[in-house]
Order: sequence, then structure tokens, then C-alpha cells
Amino acid sequence: MKRLFTLIATIAVAVSVSAQTTHLYADRDGEKLYFDHYPAVGVTGSRPCVIFAFGGAFARGTRSDAGYLPYFKALTEAGYDVVSIDYRKHLAKGIDTDGLKGAIITMKNAVEYAAEDMLAATKVVLDNAERWNIDTTKIVACGSSAGAITALQAENMICNGDKRAAMLGEFNYAGVVSFAGAIFSVSGKPKWEKAPCAIQLFHGNADSNVPYNKASAMGVGFFGSKFLAKQFEKMDTPYWFYSAHYRDHSMAGDPMYVNLEEIKAFINRAVVKGEKLQIVQQVSDAKHPKCKTKFGVKDYLSTNYK
Repeated sequence: MKRLFTLIATIAVAVSVSAQTTHLYADRDGEKLYFDHYPAVGVTGSRPCVIFAFGGAFARGTRSDAGYLPYFKALTEAGYDVVSIDYRKHLAKGIDTDGLKGAIITMKNAVEYAAEDMLAATKVVLDNAERWNIDTTKIVACGSSAGAITALQAENMICNGDKRAAMLGEFNYAGVVSFAGAIFSVSGKPKWEKAPCAIQLFHGNADSNVPYNKASAMGVGFFGSKFLAKQFEKMDTPYWFYSAHYRDHSMAGDPMYVNLEEIKAFINRAVVKGEKLQIVQQVSDAKHPKCKTKFGVKDYLSTNYK
């Protein structure tokens, strides 16, 4: 009976988002990259758009994973278009283990290729915005785990005038929603030449997949949600940090189901209304007892790439 109910629920979600169309947006190194466009439900005028990148450690995952469909459905029913993108999974063959330098270059390329692909998908959305009734001043980058890293890295590239973002002109995202994300840097803490857009961060402090604070050595590594929230506070830029005590990497997916109201409130207030929010939510739950919260670089590598 449980399996039957799950099947019926899956079919219902699939039918509800069946209006989606698929578009080729880039061809990178012989790999064709597509995105699925899910239009808002019951909205005829110009509306916000959420561009979503899936998770999977830059080695696996798909843009149309059934686990994401209820989230897309909730967003379209709230009046937002959703664009779920492919990106290059550069680590599908593993990390270069021929010395530290090779491993760093491999990881840097994986993150930056994915961010570059998100920027390219964004360009296609902008080019079709009038036809699709998308408000180009209200486009949100969003992602889970590696996809959250992708979204944050894309915003960082725009703010730092990276040449790979030049295709977008003066465009910047109106917001970023990150589920257990971080920024990768090879030159110390992330730099922001221009103030970032409003950014919502969800993260658990017991995450051994993506650093909650940071994992770096000699200025190379990942800088997570806690570190970024402190940067945004000092820069006096809008952010919403949802910090979950003793939660692991499940925060890469759970907020899409549990925290929909916070996500919609962020988009409505920070993106649509332009409120300069600075919110920190620290959440504890007895269901998640005290556990290890400190991890080293080797812990993160072994968790993701056994």
C-alpha cells in the first residue's frame, strides 16, 4: 500500500509539472547541456524565475531527479518560473590524485565549469525573458550541495567581474538560495569587488560533505555558509542564514520540503520587494542529538569521494 501511495504521489507531481519544456542551452567540450523550464501556475504577467542546479559532488546527479519535482511544483504554484539546469560533472572520473596541485586544479575546474554553465543558462533565460514573461530583475540562482556551490560561485564571479560573466552585461541575480553550499577559493577568503545580491543560506553545523564554516589549507579550500554570513554582515548586505544545530548534509535537501515558507518569504521580501534583510535563525531539534561538528579537509574529501 505504501509503495502504491508513493507511486500515485509521484505521478501526481509529474502531471502537475508536465507543462515543462526542455531546451538545449550550451555545448561544452562535446557535451550537450539542457535545462527544463517549468512556467508559473496561474500567473499571466511578468514573474520571478528560480534557476536551479542539482547536487551530486560535481560527479553525479540529474536536473530532473524526482526528489526535486515537489520543490519545483511548490515554486511554480507560488507564482515563480523554475529553470532546472544541467552542468558539467567534471569530477565524474574522480579527483586527480597525482599530487596536491593536480587535485586543487581538478576541484577548481569542477566548481568554475559548473558556475560558468549556470551563467550560460542564465543568458538563455535572459534572451527568452520577454517571450516567457520572466522579470529579468527578479531572477534567483538556487542549488543543492554542489548545485548550491555552483549558484554561490556564479554570484561571486559576477561580483568580481570575471570574464566568464561578461556575457550577462550589467545583469546580477536578485537573490541566491543555497542549500548547504560554499564558495571555493585558491586565494584565501572569498573576495567581493561588488556587493552581492540578497543571499539565503541553509546549513547544518554537522555537515561533513560541505563545510559549514570553512575547510582550507594555505588559502585553498571551501568557505561555507557561516563564514559567508559573517562576510555579508560586515559588508552590510542582505542575507538570511538558517543555521541548524547538529544537522548533517540532509540540509542540502530538507529545506525544499520543510522550509518552503522561509524560502517563499525570502523571495517575496528580499527579491520582489527589495527589503534589506539581515536575518539569522539558529534552530535546534531534540531529534538531532549532539554529534561531531568539526571536520578536516581529509574528512570532506573522504565523505564525498570514497
